Amino acid sequence: MSQAPQIRIPATYMRGGTSKGVFFRLQDLPEAARQPGEARDKLLQRVIGSPDPYQKQIDGMGGATSSTSKTVILSKSESPDHDVDYLFGQVAIDKPFVDWSGNCGNLSAAVGPFAISNGLVDPARIPENGVVEVRIWQVNIGKTIVARVPITGGEVQETGDFELDGVTFPAAEIPVAFMDPADGEGAIFPTGNLLDDLEVPGVGTLKATLINAGIPTVFVNAADIGYTGTELQEAINGDAAALARFEAIRAHGALRMGLIADVAEAASRQHTPKVAFVAPPASYTASSSKAVRAEDVDLLVRALSMGKLHHAMMGTAAVAIGAAAAIEGTLVNQAAGGGKRHAVTFGHPSGTLQVGAEASLVEGRWNIDQAVMSRSARVLMEGFVRIPGDSF
Repeated sequence: MSQAPQIRIPATYMRGGTSKGVFFRLQDLPEAARQPGEARDKLLQRVIGSPDPYQKQIDGMGGATSSTSKTVILSKSESPDHDVDYLFGQVAIDKPFVDWSGNCGNLSAAVGPFAISNGLVDPARIPENGVVEVRIWQVNIGKTIVARVPITGGEVQETGDFELDGVTFPAAEIPVAFMDPADGEGAIFPTGNLLDDLEVPGVGTLKATLINAGIPTVFVNAADIGYTGTELQEAINGDAAALARFEAIRAHGALRMGLIADVAEAASRQHTPKVAFVAPPASYTASSSKAVRAEDVDLLVRALSMGKLHHAMMGTAAVAIGAAAAIEGTLVNQAAGGGKRHAVTFGHPSGTLQVGAEASLVEGRWNIDQAVMSRSARVLMEGFVRIPGDSF
């Protein structure tokens, strides 16, 4: 029987947007976990409480949802054009797996505040009162994120009156810009098409927009799969057959996007791509009992993350929504009524969100210069996490 004592690792538990995660400075991790590999993955799994066959993560910091089973590793950037390097790990709940294939847009809002408070941004750049523009290198996808963090009294301002649907309490607003958000060096439309006929065995052939902006995402029409776009979590997450259909759509979308070589590989790539369904505006009651009126939104979007309908909207998927809405002919643009758009407000299960994006067609290829949205972030707890010393 193991009697290895627990070890302490400096860590901060933060909310960013509608997600929560455990944040680390790279330099604070045990030496074996300071580089990619099995030791790092096992350490993060043990911190979060995975793999857990009960899917509760009782023995860890995770909250047993895709929005709360997250980890972040930050370090001073090696690039003179950036302040901080940001690495995101999505920890599977019931499997021994950490997915490094994409970014978390929600936690991106917490990176700037953490970096400032933990000495990763040059103190000379921090005013007594004002705003610090933190330039973040997103290591997973090799892209720049710019966060504008408010400062009061020389410290990060966390409280304020900015309200974000999906978050109970108001906080300080943090505008976040995702620069050239296509994943890596890939094309925004990996198939070369704004619309594809996606064949999914057991489901049928669906019209789909397969886009690589913010995070690879498969968009389909709600009506084509028997939904209205007004659904809340309980309408999807309690339906095993529906979840299986969405996973089939996601897997075959990943294959068409060139993210996997065989549909079986999708099971080990849970974080990407996302799958979402869109619909024209309609009125509904959000999960908070807030009334969302059709006239207040441009379209409706529901998205799944890690196999379940998200309670609000992933930040990276919001980037994909804004990017697709800005390009005439995509399913997202069509659901929003068509035409050229620079911003859309969409309805999600918790309420509404506005995202802006600028698209340009250059030599026959679409580019997204940037996508912008406002989020908020807050430190929930800071100190040390503890894990058994022989668990990684």
